[in-house]
Amino acid sequence: MSNDFNEKVFSSKMVKSIQSFKKDISTLRTGRANINMLDTIKVDVYGQLMPVDQLATVTVPEARLISIQVWDKANTIAIDSALQKSELGINPQIDGQIIRLRIPDLTEERRKELIKVLKGMSEKSKISIRNIRREANEDLKRKLKDKLISEDQNKNFEKNIQKLTDENIDKIDKISSEKEKEIIQI
Repeated sequence: MSNDFNEKVFSSKMVKSIQSFKKDISTLRTGRANINMLDTIKVDVYGQLMPVDQLATVTVPEARLISIQVWDKANTIAIDSALQKSELGINPQIDGQIIRLRIPDLTEERRKELIKVLKGMSEKSKISIRNIRREANEDLKRKLKDKLISEDQNKNFEKNIQKLTDENIDKIDKISSEKEKEIIQI
């Protein structure tokens, strides 16, 4: 490690944590068709697990419809099977090499479940941000102990890291509340 404390390293880790959170919540179903809903689904083909978008063209022709144009007809059944086993709760309709997923309206109960899942994801991301803050503070303590930074520098860096942490947790809360509104919206 260098002698200087580098806030940018910890800032970029926090940014990556928020990007990961955004990607995770994009897979949550909101009543609208979204190709990201299929990101977590892996299909067992060619002796390995592959994502749907590597086996087919995935499009959203309508607000409540996902269309999957399978490239190799032999994979249609495998993709159908993976979709049925997934937690999407959607029954695929097969028409030759095209699989259609009609997105039903969310029930009140399902909306509440999705909001609980969202809050769990949000909390995990906040914990991740706090862990990055802890890591930064431990780095500061080491540098202070080794007399690589002064007490004043340590206080300033700690203050900056705390400010960064607060800003990123606020971002997570804002993203989470927007997604919650999207889920609640009928």
